[in-house]
Amino acid sequence: MSKKKESILILMRHGQSIWNERNLFTGWVDVPLSKKGIEESLLGGEKIKDIPIDVVFTSALIRGQMTAFLAMTSHSSGRTVVFQHPKEGKLEKWAKIYSKETEKETIPLFASWHLNERMYGQLQGLNKDEMRRKYGKEQVHMWRRSFDVAPPKGESLCMTAKRTIPYFRKKIAPLLQKGKNIFIAAHGNSLRSIIMDLEQLSKEEVVHLELATGNPLFYQLSQGRWKKMEQKN
Repeated sequence: MSKKKESILILMRHGQSIWNERNLFTGWVDVPLSKKGIEESLLGGEKIKDIPIDVVFTSALIRGQMTAFLAMTSHSSGRTVVFQHPKEGKLEKWAKIYSKETEKETIPLFASWHLNERMYGQLQGLNKDEMRRKYGKEQVHMWRRSFDVAPPKGESLCMTAKRTIPYFRKKIAPLLQKGKNIFIAAHGNSLRSIIMDLEQLSKEEVVHLELATGNPLFYQLSQGRWKKMEQKN
């Protein structure tokens, strides 16, 4: 009997955005990557290029989508990443591929708002240092890193997890359980909420979880349990 394949999950925070560069709270504001962010995404792609990838997931925000496509440009498979549009009318119907051979040379990419960054409410567009001077470093740190403290009219990490984790369990986990390798290019807090669930981190532990831009993290599903893998060079 052949040994069941152990699935690999790759999580990558998007490369630096223009507003990351300008030290502004971004949240759901749909800004693109900076030049440095483009370079980070390409370098992140070098770290995953030799890992077979079956499906790509990203957010509905352009910085996540740019990261996904840029990271996959150097993938050793040579397959084309193709944006999927399920239940989007003509976007889905008219994008049909009529060659089975060509279709085999593609990797489907799905985008969903469920994987978006946490919504930062009335902080969006404001400078982080100015907010620290106004509200204090500790308060801003709580807004950015705590589990259940939300910024004014925004989402806490707990609230973010209520959309990211159900989506992960419904759309992504079943593919991993079938032996598929998955690449997710998303955001600091949407990924923090998923990692918190995968690693069973406490509210206190997740405060210290910080993700670098453009740096992939690797997890393996083995015998129904998630194991963090060593960084790829």
